[in-house]
Amino acid sequence: MVVGGAALARERHPNLRFLLFGDEAKITPLLSRHRALRGVVEVRHTDQKVEASDRPSQALRQGRQSSMRLAINAVADGEAGGVVSAGNTGALMAMSKFALKSMKGIDRPAICGFLPTLRGESVMLDLGANVECDQDNLVQFAIMGAAFARTILGLPRPTVGLLNVGEEELKGNEAVKGAAAILNEADLPLRFMGFVEGDDIAKGSTDVVVTDGFSGNVALKTMEGTAKLFSQFLRTAFGQSALSKLGYMLAKPAMAALRERIDPRHHNGGVFLGLNGISVKSHGGMDDVGFATAIGLAVDMVADDLIGRITTDMEKFSHHYDEQAEHDDAGDDETRGRAVAR
Repeated sequence: MVVGGAALARERHPNLRFLLFGDEAKITPLLSRHRALRGVVEVRHTDQKVEASDRPSQALRQGRQSSMRLAINAVADGEAGGVVSAGNTGALMAMSKFALKSMKGIDRPAICGFLPTLRGESVMLDLGANVECDQDNLVQFAIMGAAFARTILGLPRPTVGLLNVGEEELKGNEAVKGAAAILNEADLPLRFMGFVEGDDIAKGSTDVVVTDGFSGNVALKTMEGTAKLFSQFLRTAFGQSALSKLGYMLAKPAMAALRERIDPRHHNGGVFLGLNGISVKSHGGMDDVGFATAIGLAVDMVADDLIGRITTDMEKFSHHYDEQAEHDDAGDDETRGRAVAR
């Protein structure tokens, strides 16, 4: 899947070159099957790997020579523009954060991904990296998500919504209400639309949906499960009788278009935003088409300098935030002075 995905990505991006980390004896025969990879791949051998069952802390301590860690190190050392892995998510996150470090102004990296919607595609984060978040974390997610949408979706000023239990200003916990107050006042290349609810995700009410990792992961898995349920219902319904089977034959072109529209392979790739390097997690159950999508995502982020965009936006926000704090402090001092004079 990885080698086949690399070959497909190379056809889509003719200037792409690869470093493959792993067992050379297993990788080399696979490479010989793909003409597109001839002369553009360097295999770096290691027989150590991170298992799916490994804890992130265990992988971080014991996996220094693993294929995953060496691939991440290549990004940290400037040998590669980004790393793409279908391995252990927790280990990839822990190793990426350790080797690449968090960007200035970012307290916690977040997992960001695409979701198909009625309007096309939306960006959502965090999808599971941070179970609990405060208002500053959510604001940082909004800034990173908007930069991601501008880079990958080509939106000059993406709309951003905070996932909440209602659209009213008084609803929600202190973190979402505090983040909303900050985003309402911030001068950023985004349009803050306030609160959005769970059904707004599939509607595509905003280009970017911001939430904590707990709610984001639950929402994502719920959508995936609902899509599988709907598909199973359709298969059962079309197979109930000869007439329904005939109906399926007549609807086959439309069903094929539907499958293509919601095919998870075309939305594959969870990005760890907030790090000083590009790190992309592919779903472990993907085929070569899905893995090529994840590679293409990494290519686009490198080509459009996503990290530079986030850095610029964070600096602009921090400068505005500092100025606002100084203004508020000056106002408090003036108020106290008038009180003393009276």
